[in-house]
Amino acid sequence: MADKNPVLLVIEDDAGLQAQLKWAYEDFEVVIAGDRESAIAALRHHEPAVVTLDLGLPPDPDGTTEGFAVLDAIMQLKPDTKVIVASGHGARESALQAIDHGAYDFYQKPVDIDALGLIVRRAHNLHEIEQENRRLVERAGDDNKVLGRLITGAPEMVKVARTIERVASTNVSVMLLGASGTGKELLAQGLHDASDRSAGPFVAINCAAIPENLLESELFGHEKGAFTGAVKATEGKIETAHGGTLFLDEVGDIPLALQVKLLRFLQERTIERIGGRKEIAVNTRIVCATHQNLEAMIGEGQFREDLFYRLAEIVVRIPNLAERHGDATLLGKAFLKRFAAEMNPQVTGFAPDALAAIDAHDWPGNVRELENRMKRAVIMADGKLISAGDLDLQESGEGRDDVLNIKAAREMSDRKVIRHALARSEGNISSTAKMLGISRPTLYDLLKQYDLQAS
Repeated sequence: MADKNPVLLVIEDDAGLQAQLKWAYEDFEVVIAGDRESAIAALRHHEPAVVTLDLGLPPDPDGTTEGFAVLDAIMQLKPDTKVIVASGHGARESALQAIDHGAYDFYQKPVDIDALGLIVRRAHNLHEIEQENRRLVERAGDDNKVLGRLITGAPEMVKVARTIERVASTNVSVMLLGASGTGKELLAQGLHDASDRSAGPFVAINCAAIPENLLESELFGHEKGAFTGAVKATEGKIETAHGGTLFLDEVGDIPLALQVKLLRFLQERTIERIGGRKEIAVNTRIVCATHQNLEAMIGEGQFREDLFYRLAEIVVRIPNLAERHGDATLLGKAFLKRFAAEMNPQVTGFAPDALAAIDAHDWPGNVRELENRMKRAVIMADGKLISAGDLDLQESGEGRDDVLNIKAAREMSDRKVIRHALARSEGNISSTAKMLGISRPTLYDLLKQYDLQAS
């Protein structure tokens, strides 16, 4: 049985225009609503991806009050809906105001069916791309349990997750290499959760955050009276992780003298607490991480080569956020949902300039920077939609205030759709064109027009 056509909700009180629009789109199931009550009922029942909305609805057909009330209700109930508003002669200001309220685009009256059809189909294509992103997020939680809370749709990170899945069932030591903020501890937790040790403890320690004179005690523990202030015997992190996983973050910051003691533990699987004489057997798996070049440190005599090879039985390199195509947008939406629920429920989504800015930013601080910017933006946002200004971002060449008009906003949306389609199809032109519902020559023209690369 063929798939049903997607629903297009037309909110229009003019009976003649209702009939004209109803028969104009053979590839859509067109649902008509003539007032606010029927429009909201249709929205709830059909959950359309795209809505066309005449702002002049009864009981205010000559004004826009009722139309904006409908638009606000749609954004509240289903903020991912692409709403295209009608703009009569001299109503450009209302159209721009509707864009600020979350509308996707506008069309001029009297209606040019071909022009409106182009806008409707582009809006539907964008909605499909965003839906696919959401499905990827859900699969990351359901099908790829190793990812845990890790949200990704990027092939680069999926490859990392698959590697972690394969090594999780073994007992080899794993070294995670990546810049600060790329999610090393999240991956280490995911490895632990996917391993046979998942019922045991996951113990993490940041070796760079603890003063050198305290790090040995933190790792190996101490006996009562071992030093001033040691008023009782205390287990170290290694001992606490017995039966589970010990995550050593920033392992490159462990001083040389302590590296010797750590190497001995890895060889013998026993420890001695500071001030103690008893050997304690510990069964724990070591996962470590660093953003430093340990091989260069070995050459400079700052890190032991024998310890490196003990810790790096498997090395997993984590790409920066800028290298994970499409992930910044996915993560931004996830952070918005989480922080809005916690701190500012009126925030429901992103303005077009914010999505473009997120996509264009290099994210030198990686996921941690994105998380911090999103938290601040949700707290400080005055309206329902997060803007590029709320994120303290400015998209180079696309998101500047001097080009933020309808034409530029439309181009930014087109760029975003094409980028995400290319990412999903891994640069395959035929697959990308099919996903976007256009021909290969048209896609090539758009790539040239927007100066985009296929890979």
